[in-house]
Amino acid sequence: MNTSSVTIENIAQTIPKEPITDSLNRQMIVIIDFGSQYSELIARRIRETQVYSEVISYRTSAEQLRKIDPKGIILSGGPNSVYDQSAPECDPEIWQLGIPILGVCYGMQLMVKQLGGTVERAKLAEYGKAALFIDDPTDLLTNVEEGSTMWMSHGDSCTKLPDGFEILAHTDNTHCAAIAHHGHQLYGVQFHPEVVHSQYGLALIRNFVYHICECEPTWTTEAFVQEAIREIRARVGNKRVLLALSGGVDSSTLAFLLHEAIGGQLTCMFIDQGFMRKGEPERLVELFDKKFHINVQYVNARDRFLAQMKGVLDPEEKRRRIGHEFIQVFEEESRRLGPFDYLAQGTLYPDVIESADTNVDPKTGERVAVKIKSHHNVGGLPDDLRFKLVEPLRKLFKDEVRNVARNIGLPEEIVRRHPFPGPGLAIRIIGEVTSERLNILRDADFIVRDEIGKRKIYHDYWQAFAVLLPIRSVGVMGDQRTYAHPVVLRFITSEDGMTADWSRVPYDILEAISNRIVNEVKGVNRVVYDITSKPPGTIEWE
Repeated sequence: MNTSSVTIENIAQTIPKEPITDSLNRQMIVIIDFGSQYSELIARRIRETQVYSEVISYRTSAEQLRKIDPKGIILSGGPNSVYDQSAPECDPEIWQLGIPILGVCYGMQLMVKQLGGTVERAKLAEYGKAALFIDDPTDLLTNVEEGSTMWMSHGDSCTKLPDGFEILAHTDNTHCAAIAHHGHQLYGVQFHPEVVHSQYGLALIRNFVYHICECEPTWTTEAFVQEAIREIRARVGNKRVLLALSGGVDSSTLAFLLHEAIGGQLTCMFIDQGFMRKGEPERLVELFDKKFHINVQYVNARDRFLAQMKGVLDPEEKRRRIGHEFIQVFEEESRRLGPFDYLAQGTLYPDVIESADTNVDPKTGERVAVKIKSHHNVGGLPDDLRFKLVEPLRKLFKDEVRNVARNIGLPEEIVRRHPFPGPGLAIRIIGEVTSERLNILRDADFIVRDEIGKRKIYHDYWQAFAVLLPIRSVGVMGDQRTYAHPVVLRFITSEDGMTADWSRVPYDILEAISNRIVNEVKGVNRVVYDITSKPPGTIEWE
């Protein structure tokens, strides 16, 4: 539950953040981040090759890299021009480490500049798809097809290469779209091989990871699970662990993993704040407690949370109040059920990246990137509530968590569950949250899920849900005038939730959902469809 800008790490007795599954990290590729929106995606693509990867700050020194001892280094893209006065640069000593390096877009231009070449504003900028023509089909471009599409995004070009470099490929607008210094194992590409639009991008990444860096595929789900269980047992010993269970894939996977590792030492607390979907609290308790025999303490706090919503219209105030009340309930219940030595959190690797944990100058402690948001299941706990943290998933991406979930036996209904916001239906009700409006939205949301579920198309969408508007419109039912709420349907497709597009849902499905909602949900007489992508809109309405 992302509920507060004050995180538990500010006040908890945290343990050192040594990487979990350390023995699996020895085959590592590091991505040096220069502010690219794709840095995280590069790491994901490398992990798809079953090799571990991490994103680190561009201020990481060559000496620190030597201690990390990665098998390879990738320099990310970035929004700057390398000739800008304030352009970020890496430690020039990295070129002397003897570690293979691949520069991507800005990373390639920085490589050229620091090694004595020239980068200038291009006469013709290049954005979007471009055909790649290969001059040297060996090494980095092995099995990359001639004329295949690669994704370009640059307004600068390398006009003079450093000594010893040669051109591997070009496009119509860029004479050096890929370059190499084979003797020093330094490579650069002016395109983005990590994005799906680049047809043979993954083949290029595989070439770098396997043939150039000589990595081995040790980053597997099975290996992670075994190592994580071993480390959890070693870390926790015979102590008790508390987990705030939400029912989402992250906390559910963590619950199963911890239960496998420490059994009855784990206590899960499920706080029902009254903003869940229809039937979900009951189903969650039945599944975990009754079927899988994982200790779940159910806390009914619906009235308390609903009272906090009275008269609240602003979405940020909703989140603040829900977060504050969650902390209060959590504190009371943890004292009742405790004492506990450890608090388990479902922190994921994107949470770590977006919280800017990786973008801190290791010498000065200065933060390089602005902190986007806090990502903790429990935030802002009181000073006298002391825990140590256990975060076994903090090195994983969401798709890797789903793989772990399947490996340890979670049912598919949880593994493939659509993302659901921590504040729940409270931010899908625009304006004040009342019990009446919650009941309307629960019933409408149930119809959406029921229709796509019985048609077996639930997993065709990243998310599919209903939103309740705080206005009324005139309608007619049974020759009588009605004045009732409109419901908005929101269906979107996405890979990671960072960007999203509205789904082209067949009309017959929309018609069936609309008919059921206006006929079965009291208080609704109109259904509309949201055709806004992200950006400019967001996935949720609040």
